[in-house]
Amino acid sequence: MQPSAKSLIENGQAYLGIELGSTRIKSVLIDEKGFILAKGSFDWENHFVNGIWTYPLNEVWSGIAESYRDLANSVEKQYGVVIQRLAAIGVSAMMHGYLAFDSQEKQLAEFRTWRNNTTAVAADKLTDLLQYNIPQRWSIAHLYQAILNKESHISDVAYITTLAGYVHWQLTGEKVLGIGDASGMFPIDSTYKNYDRSMIKIFEHLIEPNGFNWKLEQILPKVLVAGENAGTLTEKGAALLDPTGSLQAGCPLCPPEGDAGTGMMATNSIKVKTGNVSAGTSAFAMVVLEKPLSQVYRDLDMVTTPAGDLVAMAHSQNCSSDLNAWFQLFNEVLLSFGLTVNPDKLYSTLFNQALIAQPDAGGLLSYCFYSGEHGVDLTEGCPLFAHPAKANFSLANFILVQLYTAFGAMKLGMDTLTKKEKVKIEKIFAHGGLFKSKDVAQNVLAAALDVPVALLDTASEGGAWGIALLAAYSQQKGLLLTEYLDQIVFAGVEDNVKKPDPAWVEGYERFIQRYKEGLAIEREAAKFATTTVH
Repeated sequence: MQPSAKSLIENGQAYLGIELGSTRIKSVLIDEKGFILAKGSFDWENHFVNGIWTYPLNEVWSGIAESYRDLANSVEKQYGVVIQRLAAIGVSAMMHGYLAFDSQEKQLAEFRTWRNNTTAVAADKLTDLLQYNIPQRWSIAHLYQAILNKESHISDVAYITTLAGYVHWQLTGEKVLGIGDASGMFPIDSTYKNYDRSMIKIFEHLIEPNGFNWKLEQILPKVLVAGENAGTLTEKGAALLDPTGSLQAGCPLCPPEGDAGTGMMATNSIKVKTGNVSAGTSAFAMVVLEKPLSQVYRDLDMVTTPAGDLVAMAHSQNCSSDLNAWFQLFNEVLLSFGLTVNPDKLYSTLFNQALIAQPDAGGLLSYCFYSGEHGVDLTEGCPLFAHPAKANFSLANFILVQLYTAFGAMKLGMDTLTKKEKVKIEKIFAHGGLFKSKDVAQNVLAAALDVPVALLDTASEGGAWGIALLAAYSQQKGLLLTEYLDQIVFAGVEDNVKKPDPAWVEGYERFIQRYKEGLAIEREAAKFATTTVH
């Protein structure tokens, strides 16, 4: 007989997943089959300080505590239980970026997130040297750029990590990282499931003249694959999660992962020829490869699944921020008439307008670049909307072009994968906040990629649920990760597949041609914004 949710929680048999996303810190409590028992969240936002997108670490901890408190309150309200013990915990966060500490665990520089485009020189030089694409947001690019900039803190570096790795370290005392997240720090050798040793030697030789008292291998987290032991919750860690003191120390943690890996978990897309798209503040598509790509592409990152298998990622820094700004404007218009509309209804009503739009969005053009975009060589961004005089400027076309452009930069990378490398994709799973309005965003993505798109009921839970699954898997014995997902979590789950509409596929292709041709306008706009707006 299946134990009740209440008894599972009382007996410490529930699994906790925490994910620090761009705009929200989510907490999810599940059973071993992935059923969600309770949720909590906390909204936060990055800061632009001295030219750097960042989050202060005190906000990391206050946000985590608030998210956990929201979850704990939900558990107490639903089940009349105070959480005291857990079966396992997993931590996930935005991938990439740069967090550096000295030997006394003092933070040496502000947390530099994935959103920064300040490492172009380092990224280009490392890509040429290693013959491996090193994007600007990768940790090694940030480290090397700091070296090139002669930043004073570099000689004191004792440890660098990602946000997930940092939180896990503070909860457990272990300096480890899941292989998927580690693959956004430094290139991974998928055969040995560790950092590529030959590339580490090349980097060591490159920086040798600086005479630092550290080696790269010494300052990187230890790489772990899904299922490996990653430490246990300490008394300090328990107090950070739950300042009330109810949560006990001692439960195991799975390897911390990035949002790309947890997105793969949440969509059961860790098998070859499957892929997933995550769409929120940023957008990225990931496809599990049968074999390495034939050459280096600057618009495709090579990362891994949580099990260490090779993945191609087409990443764009910008996705929903501009769309949200326009919808906020529409809401202000309604408020000026004394009308209050529920946000979910506002989004779904306006999204549905896209269904009656012209397939090419009527000739309209839009760019959603709040920040720079590496895939189109933009170091700075400037949101831009253009309606040529001969375009059909209707509400339906306007909404559709905003949805089209949300996937624009990512689409260019995916075209490299499918058209140049001829990679076959059987199905793409979609998840993230943009897919709350199911049919419309799903249809747009299917048209953009010309691939069937599946949307699971758990899609909006995204990475927090995905890392909770990794926590649960860490306590499974004798099952491969694919077997756990297929046989236990996703058995009998409906895919809700949408096939590409040929008219929309053709319409999106016409849009993307305009998009590419109009990039010169966007570059001038970004240049203007950089020089005139303070």
